[in-house]
Amino acid sequence: MLPGVFKATKKDGTVYYRSSFTYQNKHISLGSFPTEWTAHTAYAEASNIMSSSCSIQDYSDVFTISFEKYVILVNFRDNEMYFKTPIYLKQKYFYYYFSKKDYLIFDTDDLFYYSSHKIMRRQGHLFVADYGMQVNILSRYGIKNYAVPGKDYIFINGNTSDYRYGNITIINKYHGVSMETKDGKEQFKTKIHIHGDFLVGIYPSETEAAIAYNKAIDVLKKKGFKKEFANNYIEGLSPRKYAEIYSELKIAKKIREFEIQ
Repeated sequence: MLPGVFKATKKDGTVYYRSSFTYQNKHISLGSFPTEWTAHTAYAEASNIMSSSCSIQDYSDVFTISFEKYVILVNFRDNEMYFKTPIYLKQKYFYYYFSKKDYLIFDTDDLFYYSSHKIMRRQGHLFVADYGMQVNILSRYGIKNYAVPGKDYIFINGNTSDYRYGNITIINKYHGVSMETKDGKEQFKTKIHIHGDFLVGIYPSETEAAIAYNKAIDVLKKKGFKKEFANNYIEGLSPRKYAEIYSELKIAKKIREFEIQ
């Protein structure tokens, strides 16, 4: 066998070749390949990466090694930390790469999480597999799955790839609640989706708007409406204070008199 190559056999008897090498006493798998030569080429590329000063941007399609593995090796060489995901570590943040020009930026507080959770894309959403479930990465910021960027949360510096905590501001954190400005003053509109969006009311505070949404749910349930709604949970509010606000809130007549058809 050529250096760095190991012959293997699939269950159906098909022969393939695995490639690996050792760097700083770390044994690193480079992947599986259809021929002995391509497996050896991956080994040679990895050896060259670790002994050169190539950067992430030097990767090209002529490489046998995958882009993901390339990033992993370059980071290990430069930062002496090995991760199983395509992370490149900086002093106070890190890049998570999908391609040379496609990456996300995270705080180092998230390093342990994303070094053990691979990020996937689905219909523009970003997920990780966690305990057998697909979890939207926005949930780590307290952002709901249905939230709309620019409306429910914003990236302060305008870079929608920058997921550092200080760069994300949540505008609307409750179900059915959106903030708007009228005559230079903030107000909070509450809507609930029945057969289309129904206006519950407009309120002076976000807390009142969130509780109004819960009250609208209760009214609909009493009328026999079967749809499952997610209630808003308001932190730092005592049960007594919640009950006071709840009892005083007015909700739209259209909701109070809604009839199931």
